[in-house]
Amino acid sequence: MPNRVNALPRPFFFFFIFLIFLCGLAHGRFFFGNQSSPHDVAVISDGVHVGPHNSTAPHLALKLLNESLSAEADGACEETYGFLPCTRSVLGNLFLILVYGYLMYLAATYLSNGSELLLEILGPGVVGGLFLPILGSLPDAILILVSGLSGSTETAQSQVSVGMGLLAGSTVLILTLIWGSCVVVGKCDIQNSVAIDNKDTKGFSLTGSGVSTDIWTSYAARIMVISVIPFIIVQLPQLLNSNLGKDIAVLVSLIVSVALFLSYCLYQVFQPWIQRRRIAFAKHKHVISGILQHLKTRALGSLLKGDGEPNEEIIKKLFHAMDQDGDGSISASELRAMIVGIRFDEIQLDRDDAVDKVMKEFDTSCDSRIDLQEFLTGISKWIHEAKRSGDDSSNNDPHTMKFLFDFHSRTKQEHDLLGAGGQSDEIIEGVESPKWTTFKAGLMLLVGTLIAAAFADPLIDVVDNFSSATSIPTFFISFVALPLATSCEAVSAIMFASRKKIRTASLTFSQLYGSATMNNVLCLSVFLALVYFRGLEWDFSAEVLVILIVCIVMGVFSSFRTVFPLWTSSIAFLLYPFSVALIYVLDYVYGWS
Repeated sequence: MPNRVNALPRPFFFFFIFLIFLCGLAHGRFFFGNQSSPHDVAVISDGVHVGPHNSTAPHLALKLLNESLSAEADGACEETYGFLPCTRSVLGNLFLILVYGYLMYLAATYLSNGSELLLEILGPGVVGGLFLPILGSLPDAILILVSGLSGSTETAQSQVSVGMGLLAGSTVLILTLIWGSCVVVGKCDIQNSVAIDNKDTKGFSLTGSGVSTDIWTSYAARIMVISVIPFIIVQLPQLLNSNLGKDIAVLVSLIVSVALFLSYCLYQVFQPWIQRRRIAFAKHKHVISGILQHLKTRALGSLLKGDGEPNEEIIKKLFHAMDQDGDGSISASELRAMIVGIRFDEIQLDRDDAVDKVMKEFDTSCDSRIDLQEFLTGISKWIHEAKRSGDDSSNNDPHTMKFLFDFHSRTKQEHDLLGAGGQSDEIIEGVESPKWTTFKAGLMLLVGTLIAAAFADPLIDVVDNFSSATSIPTFFISFVALPLATSCEAVSAIMFASRKKIRTASLTFSQLYGSATMNNVLCLSVFLALVYFRGLEWDFSAEVLVILIVCIVMGVFSSFRTVFPLWTSSIAFLLYPFSVALIYVLDYVYGWS
């Protein structure tokens, strides 16, 4: 006989188990009968009581109303929305945290998957620059918003620590445990200061194994460091030990965070265009270095004279060798014949585009041909540029021409750092059913938003109840547990990094830095708006200090390097327990907040 449980769809199976648990959490409600007698107003009892006429015969009866009210005051809880389950027990609240946390994780997953489908339809641009960062931070933003809108100002003030804990915990988790895990699972052999794609033979060598990223990832880390400016502004009154100007500091910080958020979105929108321009320029420089290398091998002598200046006689001989028809000029076809024969280190190169750019640079007379003087001027210019880019030690002996090799290697490295080698990975094939895919993406985004909005308030209440039951501060619960539920990028980032390529590592770490940036601008904007418009107190000095330390340390560390050996993961891993311990000491030993 087939297994009926295994045959059930997984969502239905989880719903069935959840329903069984809810049955165990049910409790009595007031039952109003004939109100002329106090004995008629009672709640369903689970005990045996003496009868109403002093009868000694034990029987099932109803507790009196005053007894029920006393029990409610001692251990009852308020149901969210009037029907969702609640409990005062530790295990019950822990289970509800897991259930609501899973639902928030499900909402974040729907938002992430819907965003990716939308990206296939509309491409990077606005979608990748605006929608994806916003939707990725939407669960956190909703939880922060709910924590500050709950009930009265006093209630909001007590629950807003959940929002701050989520904000700080999410940022710290991304830049420590997830960052370090991505280095470990994405490690490859490091050779010549570059991680070799899909080559992992050195095991857990602390210096010989690691990951490489492109230069754009370093820019993302620098932007993340800049995004902490609103935290510094809002902390100025505390730094100056002054109670004056707190509201002004919150308002200014809110304006700055919104401005940074808009600026970041604009940067993301225009980044593909900037990236294409930078890559095209890098490819052109590599074409220049390749042509110079090719001319050096064909020259019957050195391209430089003893004084280090270009050798015009040798350059003229090269010109006549390229002028195949002997008409005294080099045509586009003759230039293309030379470029086709040059090997450009496996760089994906549009040779027609390369010919056009070289012709445009050399042909100052705009007659679509390069004469001898134009050729001399152009080659001399390239040689001087290569000498400036090479090492000073290689310029001492012009006959070695080592600076050309250095220039060629440097242009190839610059090309790789820009991530140009993986551009083919970004080619998006045509979607078979764009209307259906668009509808599916919109439905996923809607479902994810509704789930996040519906279960954010219950999750906040459960965290508060669990804190009361265990005497654990709500901040630490939200700092440790909630980021695991709302950070859907954790699993996807680690899985993506496991592909062990420079391209995927660059995308992974850029995503992590981008998520931290959105926490620092979008989620903080929501938080500051709540504090300012609801008149709440900003008293989170320890939390802000931890965010500043983690963002600045990891941001500065990642801003000026593109290779991360395995030992760098230990820095990230150690920062997490350091952050938790620092908050505890500052808050509960020195009483900062």
